[in-house]
Amino acid sequence: MSPTRALVAVGIAAALAVTGCASTASTTSSNKKQQNVGATAGDKVSIMVGGLNKQIYLPFMLAERLGYYKEQNLNITLSDEPAGVDATTNMLAGKVNGVGGFYDHTIALQGLGQSAESVVSMLVTPGEVELCRNDLKGKINSPADWKGRNLGITDTGSSTDFLTQYLATKNGVDPKTTHRIGVQSGPTLIGAMTHKNVDCAMTTEPTVSQLLANKQAYILLDMRTAAGTAKYLGGEYPATCLYMMTSYVDSHPATVQKLVNAYVKTLKWIQAHTAAEIAAKMPADYYSGVGLAAYVKALAAEKGIYNPTGIMPPTGPPTNVKVLTTFNPAVKGKTIDVSKTYTDTFVLSAK
Repeated sequence: MSPTRALVAVGIAAALAVTGCASTASTTSSNKKQQNVGATAGDKVSIMVGGLNKQIYLPFMLAERLGYYKEQNLNITLSDEPAGVDATTNMLAGKVNGVGGFYDHTIALQGLGQSAESVVSMLVTPGEVELCRNDLKGKINSPADWKGRNLGITDTGSSTDFLTQYLATKNGVDPKTTHRIGVQSGPTLIGAMTHKNVDCAMTTEPTVSQLLANKQAYILLDMRTAAGTAKYLGGEYPATCLYMMTSYVDSHPATVQKLVNAYVKTLKWIQAHTAAEIAAKMPADYYSGVGLAAYVKALAAEKGIYNPTGIMPPTGPPTNVKVLTTFNPAVKGKTIDVSKTYTDTFVLSAK
């Protein structure tokens, strides 16, 4: 094996172990879903998104529904599959050009000697909620009660895994004394709750609303608001973004600019429209499980999670680093240059 291929292999293996976000796409899984959107000609770009029907990743499909990819002459392939850390590892392997996922990937990758960067910030808070089964009310009152508990996460190495480990550590519980179980989101997570395979789980809308409506769970902690995020994580925690390998960004600046143009315009459109108007643009199967009314209500309540400008919140990256440094071996003891984990250049040039 050549040194270059060896480095990629090591990076992928390490990423599987210690990096992640809720990104959930794979080019190899049997239940893979790919959608070619935007123009049929133009700049070809493949992007893996960690759950296209999740509200935290809404801008990726909304940009297509608004015609902004086509407007930029982009030929976009969106991949979507609940497989945890596949998005980052597939990007490292060169199978996709970018990832729609959490910004913390870029920090962990730098700790592993890889260079990736966010080119547009879409969420200023994680939008994550920790839910526990209703029959455990009074028994689990905070993460301090997690010792020995089964905790649902998107998958091992996901950002929900990151945040779960951090919250346990912060509350005096060694993550090794918990049982973190990959239950993805939507029906699989709900099934895990129903069958009592997990005691608590971290997830996002619309799964949150469905579990609450079914009276299956209660909210243990909520990071859908700036105040909640600051309370539990100590400050702003930039989450969803489009991140790409720095080598791709450097070699395809015109294409990256077109992508960022589309996403900045989408973020501005979100700010100028109601939750009902946004939901009306989304595919019906995105809210079929919870129902349109509940989907709209949840979106209206958490609309503040979306970044109105696309610019990385300046106080956010240090919070991400602090959280990862608490437990993540890829970041612990490393000097992280956050200026290399994101760029605002394309956002500032967006038309």
